[in-house]
Amino acid sequence: MRPDDDPVRGLAQLEGHLLWNAELTDARVRADRFTEALPWLTTAQREDVERVYVADRVAASRATLIRIRARAVELRGEYEERYRRLRARCVMGAVLAVGAASGTCTALNCLTR
Repeated sequence: MRPDDDPVRGLAQLEGHLLWNAELTDARVRADRFTEALPWLTTAQREDVERVYVADRVAASRATLIRIRARAVELRGEYEERYRRLRARCVMGAVLAVGAASGTCTALNCLTR
């Protein structure tokens, strides 16, 4: 691990924390809007509905993030494999080109003597 990674990792964690807090706040706002549409609820019922709504929304958000994370890990593996193969092909092409050029130069040198 490079020393430069610590600040980057810290900023990524801070961003994730802020995004998650924004998601929680959004869930609470939506729960409040939802219960406002149900004026017949008592205060206790309203609080229960809001709590259940927020819990459901948070669970759905968490599940979505887990799926996204799994897919990102999968894609990273796929792209690393593709990059490894492309790099190997480029190195092989460069070696063949140098070999061909060297062989051509040797052949020309032998012919001109």
